Amino acid sequence: MIDAYNAQDVDTYVSYMTDDACEANYRGDVVREGKEGTRSGLAAAFERWPQNRAEIRDAQEIGNYVIFREHVTRGPSTDGSPLVEPFDVVAIYTFEGDKCARVEFVR
Repeated sequence: MIDAYNAQDVDTYVSYMTDDACEANYRGDVVREGKEGTRSGLAAAFERWPQNRAEIRDAQEIGNYVIFREHVTRGPSTDGSPLVEPFDVVAIYTFEGDKCARVEFVR
């Protein structure tokens, strides 16, 4: 999934997800709902930040969860908005079988 994310290949990224998967803030609001919401949300983000990348700094697998500590760099935006400073995030991927059902971000 991270390779597809860094290649900004939203179709491959969402192919690893369940149909009703979502991306959310940790214990908070859903920011991308379902495969199609994730596809369109990521496509918009990649259009805005074409140099966006996530580098995995640490990874753990615990049962149905994969936990990454990611270092994210965005680079300049295409809409002229201020530069986003690089940041770290913990991403918790919840799997149902071989598909990701939920990603939660702690930032």
